[in-house]
Amino acid sequence: MTSFDASPPLNVWRALLALAVVFVMLATTGWTATRGHRGTTALQASLSAWGHGRLHGRPLPDPDTGPARLARFFASLGAQDRDRLAHRYPLAVGNMNGAPVRLRYEANRVALGQAREVELKRTRDSRLTPAGQQDAGRRAHQFSALMGSGRQILAFDPEGSGRVAEVFGDLPRAGRVSVVVPGVDTDLSTFRRTYRPYTAPYGMAKSLYAAERTASPGTRTAVIAWADYTAPSGLGVDAATAMRAEDGAVRLNKLLRALPGAAPVSLFCHSYGSVLCGLAAHSLPGRVSDIAVAASPGMRARTAAALRTTAQVWAMRNATDWIRDVPYLELGGLGHGADPVSGAFGARVLSARDAKGHAGYFEPGTDSLTNLAEIGVGAYGSVRCAHDDDGCRAGLPGTTTAGRA
Repeated sequence: MTSFDASPPLNVWRALLALAVVFVMLATTGWTATRGHRGTTALQASLSAWGHGRLHGRPLPDPDTGPARLARFFASLGAQDRDRLAHRYPLAVGNMNGAPVRLRYEANRVALGQAREVELKRTRDSRLTPAGQQDAGRRAHQFSALMGSGRQILAFDPEGSGRVAEVFGDLPRAGRVSVVVPGVDTDLSTFRRTYRPYTAPYGMAKSLYAAERTASPGTRTAVIAWADYTAPSGLGVDAATAMRAEDGAVRLNKLLRALPGAAPVSLFCHSYGSVLCGLAAHSLPGRVSDIAVAASPGMRARTAAALRTTAQVWAMRNATDWIRDVPYLELGGLGHGADPVSGAFGARVLSARDAKGHAGYFEPGTDSLTNLAEIGVGAYGSVRCAHDDDGCRAGLPGTTTAGRA
């Protein structure tokens, strides 16, 4: 047999080829050039107005101050004053970490209504092309859908492709909180899908919420579909670097530090979302008990220990997921590091045998979804490991050697 031991592994050649392609792209597209400044966004305008606003003659607190101080400010107000602020500065309040959750829902409903009116006017704007008018109509429809009965919108920004976060369950009273962090091509237009609904953030979170209620009917749970960061568009340069994940990690930690109550929080990070969660790991608040990644291209760390988190780190990948062929390397800022399901990484590896493809992990009836739900409710003794041993459950509360394998 001919030996190829002296040659680089196949995935190294793939990585080198990918690097060559990317460097050509950088040189020919001017990606490294300074990008021009954009005009003031609606959210920035609302925050600026808040910064200059007053209530009963007194200035409003800095919206960038800590969530605890903002929570104390809102707690000092009567219902009428809180409602007045939500309607006067809807985007600011709707995205303000520290504002009461239900007030954020109210403010975002107002902001969505205003954004819808803007888009409806654009559908009749003769200065737009027919395609531009149609795009405005689609956005108006998306905003209307987010205003539907029972929708709980925790964050909303209409700028560009848009950002949004939605809550399932009673977040202020939850005994366990789960946050779904999605990957590439996540924006307002892809937040919810009719076809293959469980591949979109809304469907992922809704499916997880239902599975958690099945796993532990007596546990009051809440699940957040968190699409409140600017995700990479497609599998281009942004997806191969950590730029979007770095910005998203800051935003995720701000959300987590402002969540009400003291319930344990579990993060469920899919695909590029796991890069974001890996970068956020070292700064997570102590109440984050679990980080579970599915279909991960890497977490920007060599090992789970290198994430520097007290949270339990879980990983899963099914046999039909194309992500397994991605080079698990990081060279010159490109690529995302070690494979989280490898033995050397040190994560607790879960079964995902029933899941299909790259986006099938939240499909109802799969062992992957069941495992994620068991983690979400803290039922560690019920998770199914990827291998025929109890390694992924060892040393956790409520586990025994007789657990599922």
